[in-house]
Amino acid sequence: MSSQEIPEKNLPAEQAPAHGAVEGADDPFADPGLPAHQPRIQDIDERAAKRSERAVAFMFALSMLATVGFIASFVIFPVDKIVYIFPFGHVSALNFSLGLTLGVALFAIGAGAVHWARTLMSDVEVADERHAIEAEPEVKAKVLADFAAGAEESAFGRRKLVRNTMFGALALVPLSGVVLLRDLGPLPEKKLRSTMWAKGKQLINMNTNEPLRPEDVTVGSLTFAMPEGLEEDAHDFQTQIAKAALMIIRIEPSNIKDKREREWAHEGIVAFSKICTHVGCPISLYEQQTHHVLCPCHQSTFDLSDGARVIFGPAGHALPQLRIGVNSEGNLEALGDFDEPVGPAFWERG
Repeated sequence: MSSQEIPEKNLPAEQAPAHGAVEGADDPFADPGLPAHQPRIQDIDERAAKRSERAVAFMFALSMLATVGFIASFVIFPVDKIVYIFPFGHVSALNFSLGLTLGVALFAIGAGAVHWARTLMSDVEVADERHAIEAEPEVKAKVLADFAAGAEESAFGRRKLVRNTMFGALALVPLSGVVLLRDLGPLPEKKLRSTMWAKGKQLINMNTNEPLRPEDVTVGSLTFAMPEGLEEDAHDFQTQIAKAALMIIRIEPSNIKDKREREWAHEGIVAFSKICTHVGCPISLYEQQTHHVLCPCHQSTFDLSDGARVIFGPAGHALPQLRIGVNSEGNLEALGDFDEPVGPAFWERG
């Protein structure tokens, strides 16, 4: 039913005022203004302000100590040390100390800044009218004046203890990031340029764990070998075998095209790195008739009868060859290490 259909005597004499409106006011939505400012204890008592200043300084100093502890953790705790910490159980001492000290360093800076803002900086609320995007010269001058006033009200110049400890905390915290770069892993040094192979190291069959003899390798066969002294249960086995894994192939000497390959072989038995020179995949697919070996990852193909040169695929250079011979016991042995780094190229390989 519309209002036109309601009898006039049932209509209210006048509409009730809107919620929040003031009786008799022209604008029922008038701005009530800001409440009266209530000063804090620090605003009227310098001793309370000093206590707050010391509390903020303590937070910043705690952050500095935690950052120093973060850096010291790298020196104090070995990477494999496990400790029991309630209620976390058995955890890495290094990881726990790094997380704890870095967390305290960052939290202390945040807590100190919040306490500084709530107790020492001015808390007077200021209302400012919106203005056009393009500021007038008077507005620009006002902004600069407000900035100067804010800097003055922050007590940044007067509270030297807060300022100096804050600078110290902010200067030390980035050192945590520098130290984290060192945690990316040990520096390679010359490790990428050498393997476990050395003069006199016997070739061990990876299937039987027995020394290889020339009669064990038949023409057209493919055998995988590792250096003598490398055990599968050793903690660095994967690191070492990733560089030292070897392919042993026997080719008729008359079919070997490369002169150096023939000289470094023993009665047609040649030894090449098993690690592809593209991205380091293990090579295992051998074509007996063509003497080609294929990497299963990206199909790089190498000719083992011609110095293991690349004949197809993305690999950048030939497979390194290991010079071999026979020792007094009749077992195959290395006559030195590879003459070049194995696996993919790296920027400082030279």
